[in-house]
Amino acid sequence: MGIYKDLEEKRVVITGGASGIGLATVKRFINEGANVVIIDWNKDELTKVLTTIPELKGGVHADVSNPEEIKLAFEKIDDTLGGIDILISNAGISFRKPFLKIDYEQWSKVLRVNLDGMFLCTKEAITRMKEQRSGVVLLTASTNGIEGHPLYTDYNSSKAGVIILAKSLALEFAPWLRVNAICPGYVLTPMQKAEYTPEMLEEINSKIPLNRHAEPEEVASLFAFLSSSEAAYITGQAIAIDGGETAGPYSPLEE
Repeated sequence: MGIYKDLEEKRVVITGGASGIGLATVKRFINEGANVVIIDWNKDELTKVLTTIPELKGGVHADVSNPEEIKLAFEKIDDTLGGIDILISNAGISFRKPFLKIDYEQWSKVLRVNLDGMFLCTKEAITRMKEQRSGVVLLTASTNGIEGHPLYTDYNSSKAGVIILAKSLALEFAPWLRVNAICPGYVLTPMQKAEYTPEMLEEINSKIPLNRHAEPEEVASLFAFLSSSEAAYITGQAIAIDGGETAGPYSPLEE
């Protein structure tokens, strides 16, 4: 059973919903009684999710950085849901590489998916929400968009752009639309496990005040709260969920 009764029957679109934070968020909103459609570029993962979660209203195979594919995706969603109440624009990619080894092709790809994809999806969603004069848009940013991190310059830059996109949209479409950026720190997703060895993960955990990565389900809980009427006065914010990572330099103190 869900916690937020007002999320029941809401029409929800989640990009990057076939794995990681996106998949955890899909499951959470289904549990809240929402009608959920996902957009994902990974056809195999999308098919797997549609097979294993029969409560899903549908899934669309599309690349969020491709304008034509996203236009067609939202037209399909119109047929399935008849509109949209909540957009969770979550799809993103990252590569761990020193700045001088990042070529323009990689830089462009990361910006296209992580920032252009947000632009394309939010534009389609808000166009539909404007007709009903209501809606919630949540963008997955990152603590990497708040403070600098080496080896992820392209990713960091894209996520900083996502944060200011959320703030700008929140101002432009107030008071009927709420827009926020969610900024996870380290989350134990498949993408994270693929990039870091167990030793690297342990070293990172030692520098986080809560001494661990977040679980994808914890980020999904924040998405659910911010979509609900409990968060009716929260808009234009970049909300960190990071175990205290951005609070300041951390070193354990003896009791």
